[in-house]
Amino acid sequence: MEPENVDVVVVGLGVGGEEVAGRLAEAGLSVVGIERDLVGGECPYWGCVPSKMMIRAANTLAEARRVDEFAGSAQVQPDWAPVAKRIRAEATDTWDDRVAVERFVNQGGRFIRGSGRLGGPGRVRVGDQVFQARHGIVLSTGTRPSAPPIDGLADTPYWTNHQAIEVDKLPGSLLVLGGGAIGLELTQVFARFGVRVTVVEALDRVLAMEEPEASEVVASALRADGVDIHTGVMADRVDHDGREFTLHADDVRYTAERLLVVTGRRAYLDELGLDTVGIRADQRFLPVDDRLRVADRLRVAEGIWAVGDVTGQGAFTHVATYQAGIVVADILDRVRRSGAAADPGGTVPRADYQALPRVTFTDPEVGAVGLTESQARQRGINVQVGHVPLGSSARGWIHRADGLIKLVADADRGVLVGGTSVGPAGGEVLSGLAVAVHAAVPLTQLRDMIYAYPTFYRAISDALRNMG
Repeated sequence: MEPENVDVVVVGLGVGGEEVAGRLAEAGLSVVGIERDLVGGECPYWGCVPSKMMIRAANTLAEARRVDEFAGSAQVQPDWAPVAKRIRAEATDTWDDRVAVERFVNQGGRFIRGSGRLGGPGRVRVGDQVFQARHGIVLSTGTRPSAPPIDGLADTPYWTNHQAIEVDKLPGSLLVLGGGAIGLELTQVFARFGVRVTVVEALDRVLAMEEPEASEVVASALRADGVDIHTGVMADRVDHDGREFTLHADDVRYTAERLLVVTGRRAYLDELGLDTVGIRADQRFLPVDDRLRVADRLRVAEGIWAVGDVTGQGAFTHVATYQAGIVVADILDRVRRSGAAADPGGTVPRADYQALPRVTFTDPEVGAVGLTESQARQRGINVQVGHVPLGSSARGWIHRADGLIKLVADADRGVLVGGTSVGPAGGEVLSGLAVAVHAAVPLTQLRDMIYAYPTFYRAISDALRNMG
């Protein structure tokens, strides 16, 4: 089929792809955006937005239950119906992306529903249409839930985050396989709404990617909500008898009405036709350089960029939008130069993840940026650590808050390389630490700052004093 010439083709309109496609269309380029599922991807429909609505609702229940401790007495009766209604009406339009599609079209883009696949240099096939991109192709196909190869699991009606977000009526009991951020956020929500929840994690602690001290605080909070946590457990088999799930691990059995599997996600590169442009599809993620150009080993694939989860640089919305800005700048630079390579002198920003922030929205929240203590030591950094329990600060004591501040510094350079903030506003307190890591603010300057009293973030100054 004779291809249709356009400026840019964006395959996958998740958060990053939608951002790239919309901004390039607004810049006057002819842009074709291809999406097989929902424009916007996981975040607005099954991730960030609806899950935070659930968390907000669950936290109001927890606050009401704290009235007896602080201000008298109160009774609260959980009701899931308003939560489910809000997710449908306000967040997802009942999982309909018409508004997002219209937004992209109004920006000047051309939308096609389908699965895009590379068909050679600069070429993309979708259904019976073929497009030839003059200035570039952007791959933003994201990731999908990946279940472990446990005997019997694939034959059962287990949940992923999709079913957990879409649920109308809560089960009486829930098994959660996986103790990462997504699993723990959903665990706490369901527990606070009265579901009996059991978490089973193969590693020796939950939130294993974060500091051990953060794991301990969150595990303690979940247990206080009635959650049963089992770590260091390797599942052998999963059965479902039509009424409940049974998870077998060694000689122990765990049972529940529903099973939520949140053990990771993967990019399905074999669906993209990468072989037609000389890129291997047998990789976990698409390798990219610091301008997000697809780069297999030492070779850059000419005219192909990738953004978002498919790059393996952190499954976060803020990473996808950050990468999108770099791709837009690089493509527009390419257009201005009429197809020539971008200026090596630095007119296009380069991706830098040294101060990558991340937040687990449990109660208490876990905010983290940069390297953990373990990661820093593995890199051979001369590590200094400072930490303080949040309750030792005036604001933490007032709130009777569980949490901590932990700082990781490079003693040779005299700067922070990582920080963790656990507490009622852990994600917000993180902002100052993110700036400090990103800008390599000297420890001497951080110690000389004025920290407002009484705030949660004032505990940072105590952690700096405790650094040794």
